[in-house]
Amino acid sequence: MKEYMLLIRNTADSKESFTPAQHHEFVKSCEVYIGNLKKENKLIAAQPLIREGKMISGTPGNWNEGSYNEGKDVQVGYYHIRAKGMDEAIAIAKGNPEFAFTTTARVEVRPIKMKEEVTGFKYPTKA
Repeated sequence: MKEYMLLIRNTADSKESFTPAQHHEFVKSCEVYIGNLKKENKLIAAQPLIREGKMISGTPGNWNEGSYNEGKDVQVGYYHIRAKGMDEAIAIAKGNPEFAFTTTARVEVRPIKMKEEVTGFKYPTKA
């Protein structure tokens, strides 16, 4: 099995118009999605991101600190998964509840590099 990161993106206001009942239904759908991935031993980690933070850029001695969501599209969460290959990772991503509840969701599916081929260095998988 290979590891993939599913980076969930949506517009910052994609769920602003949800009623409390719609928000509850969305959250419960996410819980079911996560539960199914856990049962299939496909999930390593998953977390939503709070809609606040900072974007840091620059170089040592010349740092810039600004709002993280200057654009309309923001990363709203991630799923760290196991899959047999890119096709399976894409199929898992297509099941994400963001797609069922909004029309502006996008999921970036990225393979995770486990080691450096040149040096053989293995990246840590646990803290």
